[in-house]
Amino acid sequence: MIRVLLADDEELIRSALAALLGLEGDLEVVAQAADGRAAVEAALAHRPHVAVVDLEMPALGGLEVSAELAAALPSCAVVILTGYGRPPLLKRALEAGAKGFLPKGSPGGALADVIRRVHAGGRYVDPALAADALTAPECPLTPRELDVLRLAEYDTPVAVIARRTHLSNGTVRNYMAAIVTKLGVSSRAEAFVLARDQGWL
Repeated sequence: MIRVLLADDEELIRSALAALLGLEGDLEVVAQAADGRAAVEAALAHRPHVAVVDLEMPALGGLEVSAELAAALPSCAVVILTGYGRPPLLKRALEAGAKGFLPKGSPGGALADVIRRVHAGGRYVDPALAADALTAPECPLTPRELDVLRLAEYDTPVAVIARRTHLSNGTVRNYMAAIVTKLGVSSRAEAFVLARDQGWL
């Protein structure tokens, strides 16, 4: 019997996945969690073979959960489910230790098959997403520019970004100007949306 942990902040999705997996004779959902921190705690308490985690969750996201479990419970394979199947997210998920990466729009039986595959020591990446990853443009921004842009999400004042990044106001303005130019947009808000949609943030 393959022991499975489900982590998703949407209860309806969690319940539906649990019901779907409950139909499989060789899978048993041993724990559920509504956020990333609870997912890590539940994994350590219940020692599942496979953890199916949502990419976007409160407390810790799927990437952080994957990294923590890879370190603390390496016997547990992580499958990340996401509504945001962007190639850079795929790369970051694999770097964080995830063994599977599956869009939420996948066919119903796909998740059970992926759970079996990663439990057996394999990996799974959605083929369409893998193909997109091969042709996706590289992020033109430096890691420091990405740090600055992440903080610009809610129209954060330059002084606040400067304080959080330990940079001067002028340096933050220079970074923002470079970001806008590199991405070919007209504002930092557009730059943020573009970078987020590409999966660079």
